[in-house]
Amino acid sequence: MGFAEDGWGYDMLRATGMTLAVAFCGFAAGAVFGMIAAAASFSSQRILRVAADGYSTVLRGIPDLLVIYLFYFGSSAVLSQIGALFGGQGFVSAPIFITGALAIGVVSGAYQAEVYRGAVLALPKGEIEAAKAYGMPPRLLFRRIMVPQAARFAIPGIGNVWQLVLKESALISVVGLVELMRQAQIGAGSTRKPFTFFLTAGLLYLVITFISGLLFKNAEKRAMRGIRRAV
Repeated sequence: MGFAEDGWGYDMLRATGMTLAVAFCGFAAGAVFGMIAAAASFSSQRILRVAADGYSTVLRGIPDLLVIYLFYFGSSAVLSQIGALFGGQGFVSAPIFITGALAIGVVSGAYQAEVYRGAVLALPKGEIEAAKAYGMPPRLLFRRIMVPQAARFAIPGIGNVWQLVLKESALISVVGLVELMRQAQIGAGSTRKPFTFFLTAGLLYLVITFISGLLFKNAEKRAMRGIRRAV
């Protein structure tokens, strides 16, 4: 392990960057899915509430690895069929990064949906009723009252989901994405030094987790600025 021409240091750093990229994209996609599911759970239409509850329950109940397999091999099968219609032959591989990020996004979205839903339910009803009594328009009520208040309750849970996404990103290595875990496996197999590479990978994950924790704690402090906690 080193940064010389024949070392693995730069490869491990590039793989770390790939881990961060796929985790961030998956987390961002999950935020979109989660917000949609959370909004649907408060809908007046029963079918939307059932769909949101089913999405959250199913995706949190099945193995994440299975979701990754379904996304990758399912999309690859579809692309292979489309290629066959145009005279192509053989297996057409789906983009590993995109399918992996979407798979992580769908799974993390189920967890984020519960976080957003809980944050909305925790909003002080008195403040919302007071804003309505003063004639505050719905959009202004959402932007000035609901979003800032919900963010205070959601940030700790969102931080936990981000940590989960970081660990889930290692599962994408099974379909060939060279992220941190996959690069550690390659290095361990090439040099026959598994302890060195897997220990390095573990330390890099811990560094990412530590920095992420500090960022989320800082965000939580900023969101709670001016708020007195009950004793």
